[in-house]
Amino acid sequence: MGAHNSFGLLNGISNNSGNHTAANNGGKGEGLEAPIQLLYLLALLGFLAAGAYLVVRQVFVRRDLEEAAKVLGERIRSDSGNAEDFFELGIILLRKKLFTQATRNLEKAKKSWQGEEDELAKVHNALGYAYFNMDKSDLAVTEYKKAVQLQPGYVTAWNNLGNAYEKASKTKDAYDAYREALSYAPTNSTAKQRSEALQAKLQQ
Repeated sequence: MGAHNSFGLLNGISNNSGNHTAANNGGKGEGLEAPIQLLYLLALLGFLAAGAYLVVRQVFVRRDLEEAAKVLGERIRSDSGNAEDFFELGIILLRKKLFTQATRNLEKAKKSWQGEEDELAKVHNALGYAYFNMDKSDLAVTEYKKAVQLQPGYVTAWNNLGNAYEKASKTKDAYDAYREALSYAPTNSTAKQRSEALQAKLQQ
């Protein structure tokens, strides 16, 4: 609807401009209307095509998530699932914004994890994200801290920790977390922007 109204508005301006030009140039402006209208029409069609592509892509992504969740769920119910299956199912549920169900699977992944400890950091980070979106900032902070303890260079977890501290109104702790992220990734835009904003706040 917005694109259609925008096209109509632009078309109206073009028509008025065209009439004014014709009055002053012996009708030369009339020949310009068709190409301009065609350009606007092509632009509109381009926007519509892009929108349709995104909708179709989203449908396929959602379908893929449903299929993956079904396969993992069946594997887990048949007792043949492992910690990685719980983790993958938890991630899928996070993407579907089913945070309560996600935490159940991620907690099971954490308890049954037998892989590398630095990989376990991803489980803690995912759990922190789930708890954060459930407005459980304290639990989110706990999980993010475990993630960076296991993998000190985990920049995403440091940024998430800073965000959780901000939500809990712990400005200094949030600033320190973002600074840690920058110590591993000096050009990280999120950590840079948030640390600068918090530094200004702390200096007030």
